[in-house]
Amino acid sequence: MSKGTKSISSFISQLLEKRGLNDQDEIDAFLNPDYEKHLHDSFLLDDMERAVGRILDAIERKEKVTIYADFDCDGIPAAVVLYDFFRKIGFKEYVDIYIPHRHNEGYGFHREAVEHIRSGGAKLIITVDVGINALEAAEYAKINDIDVIITDHHEMNGALPDAVAVINPKRGDYPFSDLCGAGVAYKLVQGLIAEGKKREISVFTEIPDGWEKWLLDMVGIATIADMVPLIDENRVLARYGLMVLRKTPRPGIAALCRKLRIEQKNITEDDIGFLIAPRINAASRMDESHLALKLLSTEDIIEAEEAVRQLEQLNRKRKGAVAALVREARKREKERVENANVYVTGSPEWKPSLLGLVANSLSDSRGGAVCVWGRDGRGILKGSCRSDGSVHVVDMFTSASHLLEEYGGHKHAGGFSVSHENVHKLSDVFNAAAKEQEYTPADECDTHDTVLPLSKVSWDTWKEISTLAPFGIGNAKPVLRFVDVRISGVRVFGKEGNHTELFLGGGSKDDVRAFKFFTSPDEFSCTPAPGMRATVVGTIEHDTFKGPNKVALRVINVAN
Repeated sequence: MSKGTKSISSFISQLLEKRGLNDQDEIDAFLNPDYEKHLHDSFLLDDMERAVGRILDAIERKEKVTIYADFDCDGIPAAVVLYDFFRKIGFKEYVDIYIPHRHNEGYGFHREAVEHIRSGGAKLIITVDVGINALEAAEYAKINDIDVIITDHHEMNGALPDAVAVINPKRGDYPFSDLCGAGVAYKLVQGLIAEGKKREISVFTEIPDGWEKWLLDMVGIATIADMVPLIDENRVLARYGLMVLRKTPRPGIAALCRKLRIEQKNITEDDIGFLIAPRINAASRMDESHLALKLLSTEDIIEAEEAVRQLEQLNRKRKGAVAALVREARKREKERVENANVYVTGSPEWKPSLLGLVANSLSDSRGGAVCVWGRDGRGILKGSCRSDGSVHVVDMFTSASHLLEEYGGHKHAGGFSVSHENVHKLSDVFNAAAKEQEYTPADECDTHDTVLPLSKVSWDTWKEISTLAPFGIGNAKPVLRFVDVRISGVRVFGKEGNHTELFLGGGSKDDVRAFKFFTSPDEFSCTPAPGMRATVVGTIEHDTFKGPNKVALRVINVAN
């Protein structure tokens, strides 16, 4: 390593090189992202000046504004980012938030919703995390003298909506194209505050410098939850977002942490991904989006506690419903070709709002892409796809666009609607599209960052690895390979006996605990048994259930 990196161990240097980081400036930016240096100017986004100007006009005229938000763990935090800004400048009485009903209205910015908003007297609609392909809704709004500002981050499928402004980092020459919806909303707030102060508008000059950083808790949650690459600007937003989240005064976050037994001061990306985000998403999946919005935006402690209680009930129902669908989908998979690049399944009886979770669970266990479809409250067939990255979801959709009514998303996740006539053609067409992408399944025991001895599964190693956090898409947790390790114990656990726990070592109290959820022992490349020696591939995790400073190995695969 070059001068200035002497404190970095050879182990971390190797992991950085695996991430393509060899240049000193790149390494410094990665290990120590700087809010001031490494965030891009908001006004580099196409139409930012127009959006800022129109919103400032609305503030001056005291026009009614509607924030139109997607219903997931990106759209709802994005709505809170904008709402908190309006609340800060004393404008909240002129602002409301519209979140479409997931089952009855479906995804997107709709003409019917515009009609509802028009009846409430809004003169300006600002979309967050949605709307980039909503040509009809934008046109209808314009006809009815409602201005629309689109802020979104999803792929553009052609012509842009006829709106006052269309802000999307995938447009134009913005230096980083992979912001999430809340990230784009945050850039808008940055632009508004900068311009408001420049114009010396009193409600803006009273905002303390840097106040907007308190909104980064929402941006951090969304950036981590929405599976956008945690590199470049997203790494800054996620890192600082976690810092703010650990000390945010939001009653809803504090109440949720208490309920989930998370130490707020130590929240990690795993806490967001496995505990917080699923509960925020559960609200819309179970047709109660307003609960998640209330949780994140309320300033009342009692209201926050009640929102958490109700969300926990919804989440339990959601888990049961998803588990039943996953079991059914797995049963169907065994009856079909299991080595297809893309696995497609569905039923008119399945509720689309739950199918992203089903697809994600199946993709985690089988790799490749999984697409699951169902029927919504309007009788429309809707599907969700998840990919491990080996299949680009939107490119696959584009190749199959002649079969689809609508589609959108990004590389790792997306959604579509399809006619009853075409739904059964999807498997063949999606698989053909995946082959065009030169899909090559990876051998899970050959794909790793480095080889380590079992003795390195330790707290010190975990602390070293944590310097590379937060982890996610584009910055995966280091995958470690342990060769010729002895398996001293094997057991299944969970109510349905569908998780596997291994013990690695000589059979003492110091053996390494290893586990894999939703996998039985016979689903590994070789079936582990006590006394055998094997190669184990996995990631080192903080084992919070075992106590402070404890670690375990999350297994990816076991092989001879």
